Amino acid sequence: MTLQMSWGLLLPALIPVAAMVLVLVVDAIIPSARLAAPVIGALGLAVGAAAAIPGVVASDPRLTLCTPAPDGRCMWDGGPLASTLQIAALLATLAVLALASVHRAGVIDVVLLLASAAGAAGVVASRDLGTWLVTLELATLPVIALVAWRDRRAAAHGALTLLTTSLVSFALLVLGTALWVTATGDPTLTGPSLATAWAVPEQRTLAGLATVVLLAGLAFKLSAVPFHAWTPTTFTAGPLPVSALLASASKLAAVGALIVVLAPYDAVVGMARGPHVVVAALVILTVASMLAGTVMALRQTEVVRLLAWSTVAQAGWILLPLTALSVAGRQAAAVYAVVYAVASLVAFAAVRAIHGPQVEDRRDLTAYRGLLRRDPIAGGTLALALLVLAGLPPGVIGLVAKVVALRPAIAAGLWPVAVAAVVAAVLGIAVYVRWFAVLFGEADERAPARPGSRRASLGVAAVGAAVLIVTSALPQLLVGLVT
Repeated sequence: MTLQMSWGLLLPALIPVAAMVLVLVVDAIIPSARLAAPVIGALGLAVGAAAAIPGVVASDPRLTLCTPAPDGRCMWDGGPLASTLQIAALLATLAVLALASVHRAGVIDVVLLLASAAGAAGVVASRDLGTWLVTLELATLPVIALVAWRDRRAAAHGALTLLTTSLVSFALLVLGTALWVTATGDPTLTGPSLATAWAVPEQRTLAGLATVVLLAGLAFKLSAVPFHAWTPTTFTAGPLPVSALLASASKLAAVGALIVVLAPYDAVVGMARGPHVVVAALVILTVASMLAGTVMALRQTEVVRLLAWSTVAQAGWILLPLTALSVAGRQAAAVYAVVYAVASLVAFAAVRAIHGPQVEDRRDLTAYRGLLRRDPIAGGTLALALLVLAGLPPGVIGLVAKVVALRPAIAAGLWPVAVAAVVAAVLGIAVYVRWFAVLFGEADERAPARPGSRRASLGVAAVGAAVLIVTSALPQLLVGLVT
């Protein structure tokens, strides 16, 4: 069988792989060139993101790895939605690389980051189960090594927790893919094969079960309740740049993978026996994540744990529009995921700039008292990120993202979910405003001293804040990319 290929569509995933190989080759030939690895890594991520730009503005289908007619199944989709997520994931990894370079990211760090970025760029565009599963794990497994790559007992515990979670998630994903192939007879995630299987009661049951199992496997990676327990432990155990990676690029990869799984349901939503079990599973994950994550975040005083529980709550918001099982829902989920990723990166970069490498010291909220007065840049960028996460002006893009996420669920008649989202949004305001108010308090004499080298952290925070400001002023710039 001959596949029709367009190499240009594969470049966003292939370029980070090429950069990874080049880093290893240069290190083998010139081991003394310490700056070569981060420079090559940064260029690879930037060029990979640039290679995805044509897909964002394309009006025609961007499909490749297609089998000949009459079968005509395509295994790679580089359309606007996938391309937007690719750009966001690659640039988020670039920001994490900049944060890691504060303490001289080595060859291993760069190689692992590039491998994870390649997986994230690949999974959002994959349409066959084999590539989808491999790239999804490629996006995840290097992060385990990055968490463990630290001389602390807590780091080993966090890495072991993440490894155990990943193994369970992988087992569920393999089981789900096997059930999908059994139900549809097709190794690709396409609507026509699912619609054919859905017309047969036995196959419909099996296809629904396959999807629910896949959702459970992806819920681990998305930090959705009840598959979230690893998140606070791993976030606080690993280096702060790795926590930023888990909150941004890794989440974008998980969202992209989930969108790929749910896209075939466009073909069965209007059928007599709709995918009620899939909708029910999504609703449970959504409501549980939003409410449990927000309530637990309200109880936190340690900032990284607060951000970890915020990740759990935001996972519910990402899942919210997907409950509609519609094109608009998938687009809304992508918009929300990108906004959350940028705001989280800004928050982590600001925390990094405030504490420096010794970020374990006094990470409680009291250390941020009066921050806007004594450190206006770090305090200002952190304040903006918190307002975006809360959905309050001037972080307008956060409010727009929440409205965009709500609309598909309301259009689908899922009013109980929408009501739960409104309740979670109100509680979420309390979570972030509590931290925001501390920034305006009297300066704490015991506040951490400014770290000596923090230009990279402030640079990441400033660039991310600029993106949030521009998109808050012109939200259609982001919303229009995926819609």
